[in-house]
Amino acid sequence: MASSSSYNSPCAACKFLRRKCLPGCIFAPYFPPEEPQKFANVHKIFGASNVTKLLNELLPHQREDAVNSLAYEAEARVRDPVYGCVGCHLFPPETSSEAPKGT
Repeated sequence: MASSSSYNSPCAACKFLRRKCLPGCIFAPYFPPEEPQKFANVHKIFGASNVTKLLNELLPHQREDAVNSLAYEAEARVRDPVYGCVGCHLFPPETSSEAPKGT
């Protein structure tokens, strides 16, 4: 997990939201500065305020799993806005060996 301090660059969330990343930032351990798209997707789908509320309600040892789940769902929603992460299970991509070859 990445951490944020006055010596490091701000976490991806604080950089995206254009605010100062304080030492107690709830996003810093889960959204490192090297992964800006991870937070951008989560923010676009769920909103920073809702994610903050969710993380504050969870115990610290549960937060990483929650963020990973949110990031997975958000990325899937960005790729497929209608079905999200369920779409890849309902409609698996056809391979060339499964596609019918004419009649």
